[in-house]
Amino acid sequence: MIGEVDIGGVFTPTLLVWSVATLALSLPLRWVLSRLGVYRFVWHRGLFDLSLMVILLGAVTALSTKFPSVFPHP
Repeated sequence: MIGEVDIGGVFTPTLLVWSVATLALSLPLRWVLSRLGVYRFVWHRGLFDLSLMVILLGAVTALSTKFPSVFPHP
């Protein structure tokens, strides 16, 4: 997880790249959960969305070690 990714000559932290990928995954997932009515059973939507982002970030980070060509890993 230590290192940078070169994007067009700009070095960005790998955690930032993984966070953007997580955001891209969570937006459609949140839309689907909203359409299915899952948020009716959730006490605090903001905390639920935050925990969803943390879980997805952990999944993206774990996948980056298994598939280094898909996700940038130094």
